Amino acid sequence: MSSASHGPQVVVEVLSEALPYIQQFSGKTVVVKYGGNAMTESTLIDSFARNIVLMKEVGINPVVVHGGGPQIGELLTKLNIESRFVNGMRVTDSQTMDVVEMVLGGLVNKSIVNLINQSGGKAIGLTGKDGAQIRARQLKVEHQSPEMKAPEIIDIGHVGEVESISTDLIEMLAARDFIPVIAPIGVDDAGHSYNINADLVAGKIAEALNAEKLMLLTNVAGLMNADSEVLTGLTTAQVDALIADGTIHGGMLPKIRCALDAVKGGVNSAHIIDGRVPHAVLLEIFTNAGVGTLITDTH
Repeated sequence: MSSASHGPQVVVEVLSEALPYIQQFSGKTVVVKYGGNAMTESTLIDSFARNIVLMKEVGINPVVVHGGGPQIGELLTKLNIESRFVNGMRVTDSQTMDVVEMVLGGLVNKSIVNLINQSGGKAIGLTGKDGAQIRARQLKVEHQSPEMKAPEIIDIGHVGEVESISTDLIEMLAARDFIPVIAPIGVDDAGHSYNINADLVAGKIAEALNAEKLMLLTNVAGLMNADSEVLTGLTTAQVDALIADGTIHGGMLPKIRCALDAVKGGVNSAHIIDGRVPHAVLLEIFTNAGVGTLITDTH
């Protein structure tokens, strides 16, 4: 925002509105899950990087966790490796896992690091394997068709879930003014790599860091009610009720459960925000209106 396009009064009002939030969150940790449109449209990519740098400049400690599903799909197609999905999760054999690690830990991770650094920050790229930060176990998926008496357990390969998080490396980097950028790849005790859903990783890292906020960037305006209005200012009890009555369903359900688990696990607030809005991260943190759905615990 420049005073060339906005009058000085507007600039003063914006800074004045942001000030109490800057004071409130200084020294606190905010975990941001980055993906979707925000990761693929050039104007949004630039605004995201600047948002993260500004957060660090005003004393907040941002930790970025990123996905990369579309980029993985593109490279698999180029390499003529077929993608299969079970319950929305990519079946990941060892060959596919090599591609996942190349894309998430290499191409995508380093491009985000570079963008933040170009915007004046000091970013460091990591995967969950670095410092054994993300301990994983294989995710078992149950599948049941009508003719089956009992559900079948399907092995979808190197797809994992979080067993535990070590925060030593993240905290050390944050204390030295670095911005950790983490690819959601975990490792088990035998050294096997696992691709883990980035929302889940962000939620578990936020819990382990006792973060002030968990922010999940999405491709929708936020959590909607039956009239397509964005719901915000929800308690965990209200979210549980919306899940029970079917208002929250489909693709939004896992994301909301992840946010809910984080808040119940000690994170002060979780935000489902619209990554298609330029500067969405700053708008949600530093303005009264925000740009998405805010979830807090009941107490």
